[in-house]
Amino acid sequence: MPELPEVETVVRSIRPHITGKTILDADLRWARTLAQPSPKKFKEQVKGQKIKNVTRRAKYIDIHLTDFHLYIHLRMSGDVQIRDMGAQKEKHDRLILTLSQKKLLAFNDTRKFGRVWLTNDPQSVLGKLGPEPLEKEFTAEWLYNALQKKKRQLKPLLLDQTFLAGLGNIYTDEALHLAKLHPAAASDSVNRKQAQALKEAIVKILSEGIKRNGASIDWVYRGGEYQNHFRVYGRDGEACMVCGTIIEKFYVGQRGTHVCPKCQR
Repeated sequence: MPELPEVETVVRSIRPHITGKTILDADLRWARTLAQPSPKKFKEQVKGQKIKNVTRRAKYIDIHLTDFHLYIHLRMSGDVQIRDMGAQKEKHDRLILTLSQKKLLAFNDTRKFGRVWLTNDPQSVLGKLGPEPLEKEFTAEWLYNALQKKKRQLKPLLLDQTFLAGLGNIYTDEALHLAKLHPAAASDSVNRKQAQALKEAIVKILSEGIKRNGASIDWVYRGGEYQNHFRVYGRDGEACMVCGTIIEKFYVGQRGTHVCPKCQR
């Protein structure tokens, strides 16, 4: 699943091509792609809306319209593509928006897990999300206090989007290794110094991921190069670049997890 850096990369890639354009028509090719409203209401409301901006919140693409927000969550295999008018429709296109200036915005999703929302109430979609790890409200003091209030293993907690928004399997493993924290450690065992290290590691890892346009590790998301700089993720059986100990893989909260048993005791 694309994580924060991959979604941010998609946002930056489509923003200059669709901002300022008007949605002329909507072709919903698989009804369940639409989480809200109804297909009929969606087509009525989205038509004629001007695209004012494209941003990101957590793993959501946020397309700001004249009167609404169009949210897209890529999930496992979603992709947003800008095409020229008249381009051939593809097998896994789920939603195609016809834009002014002879452009198309296509949501392509092989596995059909991705979802789209059209709403004038952002809280109805984003209201339960935790803070953004790259915004000013994400501080070491906030993280320490938040960790103390929970009695959960570190990795599952960091993956919980209501706790902290945007992290997924890859960048959580990477950040925990940089911070020298074990993913199965109890959240309330983390001291202030460790919380500071974890906060700095999360910011650094995510920023580096964005700088390198995310990671290309499967057949869905392409274009990034961060996979060439992984510290531990996907490197089980290889030597840790810090201490040389062989990286191990096991499961925490049913998620494949990569650690250095020496750096992350």
